Amino acid sequence: MSKIFRDKTLGSSKRHNININIDFQVPMPMQPVEHLPSPFGAPNLSDSELRETAYEILVGACRSSGTRPLTYIPQSEKAERAPTVTPSASLQRSLTSSAASRVKKALGLKTTSSFSSKRRVAAVGGGGGESVSQGQGRVKKAVTTGELMRVQMRVSEQTDSRIRRALLRVAAGQLGRRMESMVLPLELLQQFRSPDFPNQLEYEAWQRRNLKVLEAGLLVHPHLPLEKTNTTAQQLRQIIRGALEKPIETGKHSESIQVLRGVVMSLACRSFDGSTSETCHWADGFPLNLRLYQMLLEACFDINEETTIIEEVDEVLELIKKTWAILGLNQMLHELCFSWVLFHHYVVTGQVEIDLLFASNNLLIEIEKDAKAIKDPVHTEVLSSTLSLILGWAEKRLLAYRDTFHSGNIESMQSVVSLGVLSAKILVEDISFEYHKKRKEINVPRERVETYIRSSLSTAFAQKMEKMNSGKRISKNRNSSLPALSILAQDVSELALNEKEIFSPILKSWHPLAAGVAVATLHSCYGNELKQYITGISELTPDAVQVLRAADKLEKDLVQIAVEDAVDSEDGGKSIIQEMPPYEAESVMANLVKSWIKTRVDRLKEWTDRNLQREVWNPQANKERFAPSAVEVLQIIDETLEAFFLLPIPMHPVLLPELMTGFDRCLQYYILKTKSGCGGRSTYIPSMPALTRCSTGSKFHGVFKKKEKSQITQKRKSQVETPNGDNSFGIPQLCVRVNTLQQIRTELGVLEKRMIAHLENTECTLTENIANGTGKKFELSKAACGEGIQQLCEAMAYKIIFHDLSHVLWDGLYVGEVSSSRIDPFLQELEQYLEIVSSTVHDRVRTRVITDIMKASFDGFLLVLLAGGPSRAFTQHDSEIIEEDFKFLTELFWSNGDGLPADLINKLSTTVKSILALLRTDTESLIEQFRCMILEIYSSSAKSKLPLPPTSAQWDPTEPNTILRALCYRNDEMAAKFLKKTYNLPKKL
Repeated sequence: MSKIFRDKTLGSSKRHNININIDFQVPMPMQPVEHLPSPFGAPNLSDSELRETAYEILVGACRSSGTRPLTYIPQSEKAERAPTVTPSASLQRSLTSSAASRVKKALGLKTTSSFSSKRRVAAVGGGGGESVSQGQGRVKKAVTTGELMRVQMRVSEQTDSRIRRALLRVAAGQLGRRMESMVLPLELLQQFRSPDFPNQLEYEAWQRRNLKVLEAGLLVHPHLPLEKTNTTAQQLRQIIRGALEKPIETGKHSESIQVLRGVVMSLACRSFDGSTSETCHWADGFPLNLRLYQMLLEACFDINEETTIIEEVDEVLELIKKTWAILGLNQMLHELCFSWVLFHHYVVTGQVEIDLLFASNNLLIEIEKDAKAIKDPVHTEVLSSTLSLILGWAEKRLLAYRDTFHSGNIESMQSVVSLGVLSAKILVEDISFEYHKKRKEINVPRERVETYIRSSLSTAFAQKMEKMNSGKRISKNRNSSLPALSILAQDVSELALNEKEIFSPILKSWHPLAAGVAVATLHSCYGNELKQYITGISELTPDAVQVLRAADKLEKDLVQIAVEDAVDSEDGGKSIIQEMPPYEAESVMANLVKSWIKTRVDRLKEWTDRNLQREVWNPQANKERFAPSAVEVLQIIDETLEAFFLLPIPMHPVLLPELMTGFDRCLQYYILKTKSGCGGRSTYIPSMPALTRCSTGSKFHGVFKKKEKSQITQKRKSQVETPNGDNSFGIPQLCVRVNTLQQIRTELGVLEKRMIAHLENTECTLTENIANGTGKKFELSKAACGEGIQQLCEAMAYKIIFHDLSHVLWDGLYVGEVSSSRIDPFLQELEQYLEIVSSTVHDRVRTRVITDIMKASFDGFLLVLLAGGPSRAFTQHDSEIIEEDFKFLTELFWSNGDGLPADLINKLSTTVKSILALLRTDTESLIEQFRCMILEIYSSSAKSKLPLPPTSAQWDPTEPNTILRALCYRNDEMAAKFLKKTYNLPKKL
């Protein structure tokens, strides 16, 4: 078993940043004095009674272990005689200070004085053992270890003298008998009577104390268990009970003492095998022996400075250890008891002297070395109860260490943690039968420290939460710029940094990932609150954004601390990082932003639907002549885009495409609704009548009856389809629709530039991609605008020509005599429409609209010539009039150079001019051309009968159907006969 007080220093007991040689330290603030129950139990004796009994044992033990017989020297003579130095530890050894205390050095206690041998102590006088005074003002210095022990144990000189006289008498009567073979209280009772005391009260108190000691040592806490039927024990109880009520007569020859001696010796000399033992067991029963030994160890503390270990502790402990034989102690029990005394003194003196805690811990280190070898269950029980008390006290502070320790007293935390961890380790690993049975591979120090960290940080977080909640109540009526959880995130971040700087360096001695465990705990605590908060969020608000951003920053701070703390760990901190499931604050924020986007896009679509239903497409609504609803749609998009970039989020570039897609679809929807129902080219072109042949030489000369003409007109009008009779589809309204789409197309470019400017302000890396066109922009809307403008322009053009002007084109042009039904009426009304369009439609699409009107008028002109029905017939000479009319038509669009470009008109009039060339061609040539084309196309199948060619998609003089139609409307007999013979075409429908 290790011996801590030999010539060695505890190599494993060095403190963190503490120099044990420093004499002066900043005094620690006093803590409230705590009451700690004794781990050794509470015998029915007061501290003063235990102390006096312990002193008697000490004096007796030193007498029996010395090489010289004990001599009695009156106090008056002691002061005048020089001390005698004996070769072994004894009460008569003189005090010296030739070397620093080995005990203090071993325990890590600081040296308080280099001249302790000159200590002046107050002489203890009077009859009692507790009163301390300076008799007649004299102050004596302790010149021997015995004198120092008397003073330290508060024993008066009279009591000391009486004890020594008694021991001299015992020695004289029992020469050579060792003290452990005697029952000291019994011997003392036999040596003294009432006259040996200053008064009867003091004598009776002395007698009662010795009897109570016998009761405690032989009956209440015996070395060997007593059977309930033991008659000797019952007899001793009766004697003591009677003596406590009425003092017995003491003295060597007293009969009562002789009876007492017989009973006491019978009980004290029992042994396990039933034989009579040479050693008397009256003070070595647990826990009486430890309480007595505790009283002796208390003498190591200066009575004038209760937090200080005396410099003569080496000599004092050498004397105290002489009592082991009587008290039944060993090195381990000495270390355990001394560790408790040091620890207990630290606590009850206001936790001022950290060295005491450090020394107690060093003793526990020595105990740990021998704890596994303990076989005695009583020793195990004493060790367990002592360590449990120490552990309980330590954990009371360590489970919320942030409430106990701070930068001002962090030095003491090292020893408190060490005490707690070491106590737990011994309890679990060394004396736990369950542990050895299960052989669990657990690291007790690491496990305990992790518990302290998690508990303390959880407590600290709970305190922050309580503070936050109370702050909420206080500031309900105030304007707070930050939401509570955002402030809490800042507090937790500061808490983590404070932990890392102050506490983690201490705790890292036992747990390599101390800081990591701390931040993982805080991460979990805050995560629970954040999760509850997130479940209550239904939409993106400024508060929600601030909380999520604060949570994201906190998480990054905590993870950074964990990563830095785990640099040198075995797993690189993976275990800790796995304990920190991401808050996914950015993901939550992104989902909220997506919800925000969806809400606003849905609102925009609803608004679009509602306003399009009320839109009247009035050209007078604004000077730009486009729909007010479009202005509002574009304004809403612009405002939403502005609001999006004002959101305090970090992921604008990531979520912008989703917003743009929403805008794009809403605008596409608006555009589709704008052109919906307006029809197109095919809507207004009349269906072509069946092929007929003309009556030879028929001329109308205006001789149609009015009724017949109206019937023809009605019949032809019915061939023209109109979308509906809604006034919102008039030509001015169609112009407004075209203008609206043009305005939207223009504003799309403005919105894209504004979007890029916003992105540049966010320092987005995707800005260049979007600017270069690789990012998604208003693709659907742009395409829809182009298609919509094209459709509306064509619809407007063909509506004008084939619907609004059908009465002068389809129903009037070249009906009957060509010379009397020329193109002038059509041109006059067409010019009015062109003026309306020119004054209404946007400059950028005006040319396009008029070009489409011109194309529609050319189509209408050709339709009259090639599919005008049986009311029209043309001679070869009529071609001149028709060509002149077409020239008037083209001049209308050229408008003396103010209209469409001449080259555009020439390009688009090519087909008409080629058809006019057919009208100039003689009938025979036309028939020959037709035959050749049919034969070329149908080859051998056309030799017997010419097939009827299908109606072509476009008119073309090189295509047989076009030539066939020219023949159908050729007013001569050759053409009529050819059509009759070849296809048997009728003259009328």
